[in-house]
Amino acid sequence: MQSGGDYTNGFHGDDHRELERVDKQVPCLSSFGRAKRRARDPRGGLTNGVRVSDQLGEQKPLESQDSPPPPCTDFDVAYFHSYAHVGIHEEMIKDRARTETYREAIMQHQNFIQGKVVVDVGCGTGILSIFCAQAGAKRVYAVDASDIAVQAMEVVKANGLSDKVIVLHGRVEDVEIDEEVDVIISEWMGYMLLYESMLGSVITARDRWLKPGGLILPSHATLYMAPISHPDRYSHSIDFWRNVYGIDMSAMMQLAKQCAFEEPSVESISGETVLTWPEVVKHIDCQTIKIQELDSVTARYKFKSMMRAPMHGFAFWFDVEFSEPAKNTSATGVANGSSSSKSPSREGNQKKRSNPSDALVLSTSPEAPPTHWQQTIVYFYDPIDVEQDQVIEGSVTLSQSKENRRFMNIHLEYTSAGRSFVKESVMR
Repeated sequence: MQSGGDYTNGFHGDDHRELERVDKQVPCLSSFGRAKRRARDPRGGLTNGVRVSDQLGEQKPLESQDSPPPPCTDFDVAYFHSYAHVGIHEEMIKDRARTETYREAIMQHQNFIQGKVVVDVGCGTGILSIFCAQAGAKRVYAVDASDIAVQAMEVVKANGLSDKVIVLHGRVEDVEIDEEVDVIISEWMGYMLLYESMLGSVITARDRWLKPGGLILPSHATLYMAPISHPDRYSHSIDFWRNVYGIDMSAMMQLAKQCAFEEPSVESISGETVLTWPEVVKHIDCQTIKIQELDSVTARYKFKSMMRAPMHGFAFWFDVEFSEPAKNTSATGVANGSSSSKSPSREGNQKKRSNPSDALVLSTSPEAPPTHWQQTIVYFYDPIDVEQDQVIEGSVTLSQSKENRRFMNIHLEYTSAGRSFVKESVMR
């Protein structure tokens, strides 16, 4: 957990192929780390939202909205169903950096919450809603489409907060709240920040219910990327096949590369693996971001390697910031509102705050305390040797998959030492 600090920065402290050739694609199992991915996003699954009452069979149908909400797909239903599993919530709550930072943010903004109305988007077990009630909120609407909402209601009741916390079982797009709210809180971030597309529900809640000048926690989010050298990972998954109990099994290496590196890998890396200062892929101001901006995000980058080393891919991580509404436009130096922008320089990525206590930051950087988000790595099928001060430049595009909007398509183009490459993958 990063509380304040002098800087807002990414550190806190193919198909990989040359353009002139195309590698044959080999179907294989998912990449390393996929089993750890949480089916993240309790925001849908019911076509008609209902209020969870003390009598579970008593359901209050909602009035129709002026415009129909987006349809709930079969992918959505499966996604929400998976979120009823207690293990996912246990993993998140046991992430102390995550949970304690949210609790600290709520207490730091108690003057915005006390006596006010709050909506918790994707409340899960209801822990953030209860934190808000403990901070003096007049009323908290805890919204979740997963069946975990039933348990959330029991948790609220067991803590004597049924008069303050109202659990709504349904999508944010469907449920009805008959008043404006002063605060929106949500833990919406997926791997690589945008995976799972839950931010759209926060935007919907903001546009439906938030009062002008209302508070959104977190207020900002920034996605970073940087090239990495990770020979141990490559050796463990690929070079292993060169000699297996004295047997030459190098014929397995191409398939091993495909299976290990076809999809992004969620894993923890150390700061020592990062070859350069990070650059910003996307900065989000939760007060102003529009849903359409999330369809596709493109950024250009230009790195200069700090050392001579094999480059094995790119790492992605994010920070979120909890600032007051009046400070929302000055929290970082990266402009919002463009889905395509050139990343700032090293100094821009290390934007120094005028007052280190201005904001609380939760970081998933390799140099920050570990979180369940870890980092997301897009590995190359074959490493690229880079020299110290060698320039690595190109572009990255992140877009919602047409197959399932909760999946993310990743398109990387990069050039180094006169050689150009493309890596495409899907985060499922």
